[in-house]
Amino acid sequence: MRKNIKKLPKYPLIYEVNTWAWLQELQRRYGRPMDLGSIPDDEWDMIVPRGAAAIWLMGVWERSPAGIRVATQNPALMSEFHTVLPDLTGEDIIGSAYCIRRYVVDGRLGGPDGLAVARARLAERGVRLILDFVPNHLAPDNPLAYEHPEYFIRGTAEDLARDPGAFQNIGGNVIACGRDPFFPPWHDVLQLNVFHPGLRRAALDTLLEIASQSDGVRCDMAMLLINSIFKRTWGNRAGPVPGEEYWVEIIEGVKKAHPEFVFIAEAYWDMEWELQQQGFDFCYDKRLYDRLEHDGPEDVRRHLLADINYQNKLVRFIENHDEPRAAALFPEPKHYASAVTIMTLPGAKLVHEGQFDGRRVRLPAFLRRRPEEMPDERTRDFYRRLLHAANADIFHNGEWRSCELQGWPDNNTYLNLLAWCWQMGEEFRLIVVNFSQHRSQAMVRLPLSDLRQRSWHLKDALNEAVYNRDGNEMSDRGLYVDLDGWGFHFLEFSRS
Repeated sequence: MRKNIKKLPKYPLIYEVNTWAWLQELQRRYGRPMDLGSIPDDEWDMIVPRGAAAIWLMGVWERSPAGIRVATQNPALMSEFHTVLPDLTGEDIIGSAYCIRRYVVDGRLGGPDGLAVARARLAERGVRLILDFVPNHLAPDNPLAYEHPEYFIRGTAEDLARDPGAFQNIGGNVIACGRDPFFPPWHDVLQLNVFHPGLRRAALDTLLEIASQSDGVRCDMAMLLINSIFKRTWGNRAGPVPGEEYWVEIIEGVKKAHPEFVFIAEAYWDMEWELQQQGFDFCYDKRLYDRLEHDGPEDVRRHLLADINYQNKLVRFIENHDEPRAAALFPEPKHYASAVTIMTLPGAKLVHEGQFDGRRVRLPAFLRRRPEEMPDERTRDFYRRLLHAANADIFHNGEWRSCELQGWPDNNTYLNLLAWCWQMGEEFRLIVVNFSQHRSQAMVRLPLSDLRQRSWHLKDALNEAVYNRDGNEMSDRGLYVDLDGWGFHFLEFSRS
């Protein structure tokens, strides 16, 4: 284990930073060029949130000039870019962070030496470094397409003539564009053939090199590489299905050399459990995100009934670079209730740079500069209090349990509430969230065996409210709660 780096908590907080946009803002503020190797120490102190175990520096790899040409010829993309940056210039378009030419840190960001300095600065703060890995596709001007075209899904001249949007001629070879089977091809990338043994060796070599420079990877669209899905997407073009799953082979190979290296899967289509079984440490919980956005409390409650071993390896979030900004997507009260929810559940927590300031504009991954937005001071204050409360070790290494709720014959508003608790030794926290716009009441049954014969002091860590309650009453009847719409309790228990 590297010096100063503590063991990763069971439930880590991961902070995503748009590397280019962050550096652009630092350059404007300091009035001089800035790269990963020259960031002042004070700025590292400011970028690492309270309680963060890892920083994901999104988008450090060398991007594709060919991908930039494709992007600038796409009217829909250009319209989006101009909407985000009305004063857009050509220099602002640096290409997609997921159209990678080479897995080498861009020289304008400081190159490999700059990244090494950044990793050391984070390590001094006890924080790990996460980077990107894009296993499904590469840019059309990447060297591998010319040196090893057999590592890609191939087509014919007839395929290219029939569907030029789905194939490209690369050095005389017809290669398929990358794709998700439910959407049209991505014109700026080439599809890797993950069934090819040579490609798997090359991917393992790439990841071993990444592992020498970082502490983990967020793997883009990881479910596309599952054998059954890849076969269904590409059929006979991919060749015979290997006997081993791609991720089993790759993850085992990396962890043999770097046992503590962390694999995080971007996952959809309810494939999280399968990817966990193939070796991922954590997988996106997109289903919970969708439930928080679209569904009611009963759907969220059912989601949280899943096996705890499964939940322990999920990544909870309400915002990342692919999704709308939480402040723009949710009305303020629902935003705060959703944030309390994801920050106090088991699993990893993913938060996004700008989320704490209430930023509303999502920056496309093609742009290096984001628009100026005034921080929302109320949102800043809310997250300051939430991060402070959720930074207690009990939320990183304690035991989580769901709590039963009960109502009354003439009042079923308890169905609007969500409740769970955390325990570690003699420490105890209770979280209750009203996931509706209606004022609601319930009796919360607490799974504690030593409540009786004591008086208890309950302090709400988010608003400093204090309640004194009798242990016998809480044990027999439960704890009465009454919350306004989208309200929440974040209760710390202590003996009075």
